[in-house]
Amino acid sequence: MNYQPKNLSFDDKARERLVSGIKQIAKAVKSTLGPRGRTVLIESNDIVNGITVTKDGVTVARSIDLLDPVENLAVRMVREAADRTALSSGDGTTTAIVLTEAIVKEGLRLIEPHHNVTEVIRAINKKAEEVIESLDQQSIKVNQKKLQDVATISANNDEEIGKVIADTYKKVGLKNGVVTVEKSQTSDTTSEVTHGIQLDRGYTSPLFVNDQRRDECILEDVHVLVTDQEISNLISIENVLKQIINEQKKLLIIGTCSQNVINTLAANVVRNGLKFCNIIPPDFGYRKHELMGDIALALGATYLSEQTGDNIQFANYGDLGHAEKVIVGRDKTIIIRSEEYNDEIKQRVEELEVQREEAPKKQDKDFISKRIAGLQGAIGVIYVGGNSDLEQKELYDRVDDAVCAVKSALEEGILPGGGVFLFNSSYYVGSEKETEEEKVATLVMKMSLLSPFNQIMSNAGINPDDVHGKLKTLARDAKEDESMRRQGYDVKNHQYGDMIEMGVVDPAKVTKNALRNAVSVATTILSTNAIITLARTYESGE
Repeated sequence: MNYQPKNLSFDDKARERLVSGIKQIAKAVKSTLGPRGRTVLIESNDIVNGITVTKDGVTVARSIDLLDPVENLAVRMVREAADRTALSSGDGTTTAIVLTEAIVKEGLRLIEPHHNVTEVIRAINKKAEEVIESLDQQSIKVNQKKLQDVATISANNDEEIGKVIADTYKKVGLKNGVVTVEKSQTSDTTSEVTHGIQLDRGYTSPLFVNDQRRDECILEDVHVLVTDQEISNLISIENVLKQIINEQKKLLIIGTCSQNVINTLAANVVRNGLKFCNIIPPDFGYRKHELMGDIALALGATYLSEQTGDNIQFANYGDLGHAEKVIVGRDKTIIIRSEEYNDEIKQRVEELEVQREEAPKKQDKDFISKRIAGLQGAIGVIYVGGNSDLEQKELYDRVDDAVCAVKSALEEGILPGGGVFLFNSSYYVGSEKETEEEKVATLVMKMSLLSPFNQIMSNAGINPDDVHGKLKTLARDAKEDESMRRQGYDVKNHQYGDMIEMGVVDPAKVTKNALRNAVSVATTILSTNAIITLARTYESGE
């Protein structure tokens, strides 16, 4: 009989090893927190050139695996808190890990054998939800200036990057605009906004080019054929071409054409002055099908697809869509659509927004966001440059974090940053009449909520105790005057004041998800009493 032997750990010994794993991952990640946080150098076979430098907490967390299986279980659980936070809000992963470590450490210190651990854990969850409820009530709607503050802080206080991100969002629209991040082919970091549908596909033949200076094919008042079926000969689209040629119309074919068809179309462009262009469909697999459907809807075209039982040979002039203008470059196409089909587009966007909410993976959410932006006609792309692969990768991580933070801020508003909101919240946790277990939970939460602020201070070389006294006074004053709740300490400029006014802000959604995910993982660890791992030959003495 085949079986897999296991090793078992119990009680204090098991928890000590879990805590050891948590401390190791937290020590590596939390050094990146705050404006004075440091970068982490990572070696990995999964990274180009085997080395990366980053200040992105989730990238650091994902790179860590420990030899001890119990310690590694703890690492995987903490990493789950970071991954959940990254998925839901795109930022705040380091805060989630700092909070997780603090809750576990304080829980193990304060929970005694005679306490009912289940009741303590239930009380911790309840108090965390009370903080989150307060967070929702105090969040402030973001405006253009505050949006730049969010972007700047999330980009490690890089004001230039913050301005690029804020300006890009301003151009695409704060409500529905989508901004994506890509690597630049140059050392410069720039942004580009497309007011239309942008496809990562270019012309299939340089003979289609009619603007030699820009190396582009530019067609205005153009008809568009959208199909996922290969056009192997011109006879299959004869009904379409006949009217296009007779009426001297312009045609863009979004579909795969055989080389003979491409050559024939290109020859007619050059010799007979016809206005044709061809690009292949965007993306692959199911994503290609979804994007092609969106393009057809936006342009009022019939999507001639094998999946819907259509046959390209029966296509006619009425199946074509229409665009005001198309700009087809070597590797990119921009389609500026008419405003004729707004009702259908609005309905599709509403359906996609529901799908985005239910999508389980960040990649799927991002893809749906791009689809929504394409339909609504506003896409911003920030191209991140660098003088080396390492520099570009580090900057790319910061810009991506900042863009995600801005998205979260636009969704649910902002709060005083720099760990100040959680710091101040620690003074409102608990009540006078509590059971013994609830008192333990209150102490755990009070101490844990201070941890992000303390870590930001420590990373800046400041003793947190030197600042606590003043902040405690401000927090007590805030009980009488709610406007005082925004008061805190700006680490970068070494001054006390209104954090919102000073531009030190955090997205409410990021803080909320970091706390909720940290509590979920930490309480799971606190409730653990036995650990079962696969037996390994290097585990001596087990």
